[in-house]
Amino acid sequence: MTTLTLTTPAFESEEWIPNRHSGFGEDFSPELHIDGIDANAVSMVITLDDLEHPIQPGYNHWVAWNIPPVSVLPEHLPKGAVVEQPLHIEQGLAYGRHCYRGPKPPFNWNHRYCFTVYVLDTKLNISTSSDKVMVLKAMEGHILQTGVLYGKYQRKQRKTAK
Repeated sequence: MTTLTLTTPAFESEEWIPNRHSGFGEDFSPELHIDGIDANAVSMVITLDDLEHPIQPGYNHWVAWNIPPVSVLPEHLPKGAVVEQPLHIEQGLAYGRHCYRGPKPPFNWNHRYCFTVYVLDTKLNISTSSDKVMVLKAMEGHILQTGVLYGKYQRKQRKTAK
């Protein structure tokens, strides 16, 4: 399995996620750039997890699948279980119900978040009532590549945040 390069123009890896991509801001999904997609790719899956959640580390904020293998996911993907524009995407149950739900920590703690993109050799035939656990189970044996992007967020960010 080869690794993808996952980046965003919104923030550098391991740096502050801008407020516009948080639950305290516009709650827009960031534009994501995916470099090095395998020629055998059929679809992609994306997840967003809060690695510092105080009760449930790895708390899932977003799970989406059957995304075509594109090198750029546009900013502000629409809400909905199945979205056709600007590209096809199926979104399941997470903190964001059928949508991206950005960082929104309950206290002014520094939380670390992980975007993960999986490239698959198939499309997933699962219900949009699926959660991340169900999606990960359905992907077993079909993952060609993965890529991760880390960011951090807290309510009162340092002045270096965009």
